[in-house]
Amino acid sequence: MVTVSVRDNNVEQALRVLKKKMQREGIFREMKMRRDFEKPSEKKKREKAESVRRWRKLDRKRKERTGF
Repeated sequence: MVTVSVRDNNVEQALRVLKKKMQREGIFREMKMRRDFEKPSEKKKREKAESVRRWRKLDRKRKERTGF
C-alpha cells in the first residue's frame, strides 16, 4: 500500500512523491499490462525478453566492477 502525507497544503509536492513511489513499485507498468488481454504466447515472449534484459544488465555491472 502506497501512502503519502500532504504537508502545509502542498498537494503538488505530494503528487510528485506519490508518482515516484508508484513508479518504483511498478504500479504504472502493471496498470498498462492489465489494460489489454495478453495472449499466453506473448506473455511468455515478454517474460523471456525481460529475463534476458535483467541478465545482461547484471553481467554488464559485474564486468564493470571487475574492470573489463
